[in-house]
Amino acid sequence: MKKFLLITAAVILAIIALSSLGHIIGMAISLLIVYYSLKQFLKTESTLWKVVWALIGLIGFSGLLGSLPAIAGIAAVYILYTGYKNWNKEDVAAPSQDDDPFSGFDRQWNELENTK
Repeated sequence: MKKFLLITAAVILAIIALSSLGHIIGMAISLLIVYYSLKQFLKTESTLWKVVWALIGLIGFSGLLGSLPAIAGIAAVYILYTGYKNWNKEDVAAPSQDDDPFSGFDRQWNELENTK
């Protein structure tokens, strides 16, 4: 049952990631525009070109705000990745009473007493 629920969640996350693919591409392009305009803004000396690069940066930033649903797609891809990475990991079992030397101290003491 646990595997069935995990597979169902993976299918739903894959659908979310695929439906957000356009927004993710738009966000990447907007980030590139904002990054490039910021670099050019800091590099230029002319006031006119600073205004032009600032306007280009604001246009890129508005495109970045328009593609905010990409965050859901990125989160879905990340959850899918971590789920895939941890799919076949063994569950770490708690140590049993026989393996823990402190839980069976009285039993072991009695065994030592009987061997004398």
